[in-house]
Amino acid sequence: MDSSRNTYHFFNATFFKHTIFWLGVFLYFIVTSDLTYFEAGYIQLFHSTCKILIPQIITAYVCLFVLVPKFLNTKKTALFALWLIILLVVVFSLYIVLHMYLYEPKYYQFFNETTKKYAEESYWERITNFSLFFSKAIKFLTPTALLLMARFYKNQQKYLKLNEQKKTAELTALKHQLNPHFLFNTLNNLYPLALKKSDQTPEVIEKLSDMLDYMLYRTNETFVSLQKEIELIENYLSLEKVRYGKRVKISFENTIIEDVKIAPLLLLTFIENAFKHGVSQELKKAYITIAITVENNQILFSIENSKSKTSIEAIIFR
Repeated sequence: MDSSRNTYHFFNATFFKHTIFWLGVFLYFIVTSDLTYFEAGYIQLFHSTCKILIPQIITAYVCLFVLVPKFLNTKKTALFALWLIILLVVVFSLYIVLHMYLYEPKYYQFFNETTKKYAEESYWERITNFSLFFSKAIKFLTPTALLLMARFYKNQQKYLKLNEQKKTAELTALKHQLNPHFLFNTLNNLYPLALKKSDQTPEVIEKLSDMLDYMLYRTNETFVSLQKEIELIENYLSLEKVRYGKRVKISFENTIIEDVKIAPLLLLTFIENAFKHGVSQELKKAYITIAITVENNQILFSIENSKSKTSIEAIIFR
């Protein structure tokens, strides 16, 4: 029921917007036309506008719902151009029929000499008038071009919105992936400290609490303060120093003076991977060197870690 209701509302909204659009096109012709040219008054102007508007509507919806999806969107450009020309010939023929058999008989008495001379031409003479065909084709295609541009803009906005939602989802997934993994490791480190009644236990708990508070509740915005991210990194490095002790030498150079914005948890991901793939597999002395600075409104971040020549898996299965 909800799906059918949403579809109903969508078509209603679309129909309303297109009705407003064509009403605007109609009023444009009415307002910009020279009324002195129409001696029968507004009724003649109304009928003159209708014989242009009908081919325009046919051209627009055949292009929007047939030619563009079937040929242009599938990159069959030559076929699209061919069928567009055929469509224009058909609607031009319709325009000639409307003009010859509906408009001219009704308003012939109001025509000037030039218009009366044109009215004496045969259907074949008019249909093969290429200059008239091209001038009318441009008129027929103008609303189509406007509707296509509106659709393109709408699709671009939808694409940007979906892309933003995708980035948000990826960031959320990254947070969910990072938090349990980090929490599990930290609690493993905290357990032996608690057993030993180490003086480091309160400090570890405090830093862990600060990190989890920031990661869970302070990173919901698209961009956060770089200084807050640096505080998070410093807390993370402090906990990893407790975890690895003298096995790892950590160097963290931070020359940030001005506060700038950055995507949350972006830098921490690289640092966590450096520990995971560099330090954790090094049985002897490992190192991690991190540097963050800002130059010309650009954040420069570098990280370097040692890599064990012999993996833990190789030692286990040797």
